[in-house]
Amino acid sequence: MKYINYKKNELERIHISDIKVSLPDLKNTNKTQTVANWLMNKIDTGIENGSIKVGSLLPSKAELAYALGVSLGTVQNVLRLLEDKDYIYSKQCIGSIIKDRKDPESDIRKRTSKKDIAEEKVKQYIKENSLNIGDRLPASRALARDIDMTLNTVRNAVTKLVSDGILEYGSKQELIVKENEFSIDSTVDEVTLVNKIKEDLKKYICENFKVGDRLPTHSSLVKKFNVSMKTIHSALQMLVKEGMLLPRRGAYGTVITNVSMNSAFEPKREFSIFAPAQETAYYHYEKIQNKIKNIIMDNCDIGSKLPSISEFSRILDVSPNTIRRALQNLAKAGIVKFTRGRYGGTYVINMPEIEEQAFKWLAVNPQYKRVKVSK
Repeated sequence: MKYINYKKNELERIHISDIKVSLPDLKNTNKTQTVANWLMNKIDTGIENGSIKVGSLLPSKAELAYALGVSLGTVQNVLRLLEDKDYIYSKQCIGSIIKDRKDPESDIRKRTSKKDIAEEKVKQYIKENSLNIGDRLPASRALARDIDMTLNTVRNAVTKLVSDGILEYGSKQELIVKENEFSIDSTVDEVTLVNKIKEDLKKYICENFKVGDRLPTHSSLVKKFNVSMKTIHSALQMLVKEGMLLPRRGAYGTVITNVSMNSAFEPKREFSIFAPAQETAYYHYEKIQNKIKNIIMDNCDIGSKLPSISEFSRILDVSPNTIRRALQNLAKAGIVKFTRGRYGGTYVINMPEIEEQAFKWLAVNPQYKRVKVSK
């Protein structure tokens, strides 16, 4: 499989005025299905007669919605249906790109979406409840609750199942089983694009870097994995939570703290003389919070007004940003409160309890730890 990297400024956009055909009649029809069929037909015809080129951008969602007299939500559902039918790629920040259906080896990275998962869950629901052809399904809201998915996701999945001929709409738009002889794709699981990219990133890190190395920039990773900046950011956040990465501000960038494919792996503390980077990163804030707590305990009562951020910064010899972060954490803990106006400031609303020393621990190799102390 070869993955394509499209650049928006290199793509030609089709406009509604370029599609010189009559618009579909949407009266008394399922709008999503009708518009999807109309658009697929126009793409097929356009490619055949040369008026539409593979790799062109479809009209924008707003343009389609205005021309067809439907909502943006309906257009979004139509485009999802076209993507499922392999007519288009939907690429974030670029648009909907007409796919070359004659070259199945050329593709944008395929993702398992929540809608894909919902489709299989609806089919599983039909099987488990032994529904026959002609039987009604629960309303979308009840169905969403039964399969533990969101209402909008279920509606999108239902639209695809109607297109596939498994479901149909009744006279009152109720859902009816049209076909109950179908297979359930057991390979579709709850692994979304972000999860897949996370695993790809993990493998890339383990094969190419060592602990302490700095990760390439987000923009470099976007180009390498051919996904959006948002997807890369979300995947990296997951790796931060798993302890593989440590984000640092400024020029330090994101540092690699673990190169094991096993996310459960954590170096045993007794084999290291240093605290993990994840804990030491928060040491400074915690130390300042405890210093402010001590100031409150020694000098304040409930209702007392604390010094300003700039005064605290001068007293404790740290940046105003560090003071601000420490005070925000104390506010979340219910110790201080911020007020505005003429008499605004930071006020004590609860006396703190001094916690253990800010050092979480200092692990020492057992052979140095087992020293007899002579009296």
